Amino acid sequence: MIELDNRTSLNVNEQFLDKIASSLTDKEIELIITNKDEIKEINKEYRNIDAPTDVLSFPYEEMPMSPLGSIVISSAHVKELSKELGHTQDDELALLFIHGLLHLKGFDHEVDKGEMREEESRLIKEFKLPKSLIIRTEEI
Repeated sequence: MIELDNRTSLNVNEQFLDKIASSLTDKEIELIITNKDEIKEINKEYRNIDAPTDVLSFPYEEMPMSPLGSIVISSAHVKELSKELGHTQDDELALLFIHGLLHLKGFDHEVDKGEMREEESRLIKEFKLPKSLIIRTEEI
């Protein structure tokens, strides 16, 4: 189940994102859609990186009945990447959501041996989505 906090005018297909989330967890997920300035502030505060980014994930401590965590997505990145890559904003949002969700589930593409890429690729195929950034960069 997704608890949506959309702080932008981006249309969100919550039902589709909920279907993706339900395939991986029965825990609640907070999804925040925000603008480039706010995600830049969050990125600076929590990762010490003074730049906007596309998606951030904040896993919660594992406790009974606790949510899985929070995912923050930049609406500007959704719009820019979907236009640049020639697919819909719904598709790009779903790709970023999957990426963030996998981080909440403990995957980390920066240190793993390709497990996150494999799982992301599997989900992309299952939900009939275009290739994500992590998959696209793997092919370069």
